[in-house]
Formats: sequence, C-alpha cells, structure tokens
Amino acid sequence: MAIGFTTSAAYGSRQIIPDKGLGRQSKPRVRIAKFGDGYEQRIADGLNPIEETFNVTFNNRTEAELDDITGYLASLGGVTSFYFTVPDDNAGGELTVKVVCDTYNQTYTYDGHPSASATFRRVYEA
Repeated sequence: MAIGFTTSAAYGSRQIIPDKGLGRQSKPRVRIAKFGDGYEQRIADGLNPIEETFNVTFNNRTEAELDDITGYLASLGGVTSFYFTVPDDNAGGELTVKVVCDTYNQTYTYDGHPSASATFRRVYEA
C-alpha cells in the first residue's frame, strides 16, 4: 500500500496521498511520582504509551478531489477510525496505523485548486 488512506465507496474509494512533508509528532505518556530532594520515579502510562499525531496537507487539488477528502473526513465525524499508511524505516518502509481526524481546515482559492490540511491522531482499538 502507498502512503495515505483510502476513502469509502461513498467518496469514490479513491487512494488519497498527502503532500510531501508529512509531519509526525510523538509524545510518551508517563506517570511520574515526585519525592523530596528532586527524586522521582517514572513509568509508562498504559499498554500503548506513545501518543502520535500526523499533520497532513492536500495542496492544489481539484475541487472534486478536495470535496471527496473533506467530505470523507466530515462523514467520520472525528469518531470513526480509519487506516493511514505512513513512512517508517523501523517497520520496513511503511507502517499502517488506525487514526481519527479531529481537525481539518479547507482553504479556498480563486484559481479552482483549493487546499486542505488535517491532523490525524493515532488510536489503539480492536
């Protein structure tokens, strides 16, 4: 599979590839117990303690393609997860993860090639 995601049949079942420059932010979730004199103990919080977000852009797309992208994200409502394939050298080149889209923005242009950006948050579920 290529980098990106596939929309549902209602949106043409098309493979959507984000622009180059995909951003990936990782933050370990840690529980910390602090004691006197600066002493502390740390432990990973949960089975999957790494919180990850992916910042994607879809610049200069046709109006139809951008309508499919934003329509698909809107149909998921920030609740329903979907599969997103990202570059990952540790996993042999690519890694497919489940994500939800909490936020997306659309930019309209006068030349008929609007753009969008979105933040995907990795989720762990069965």
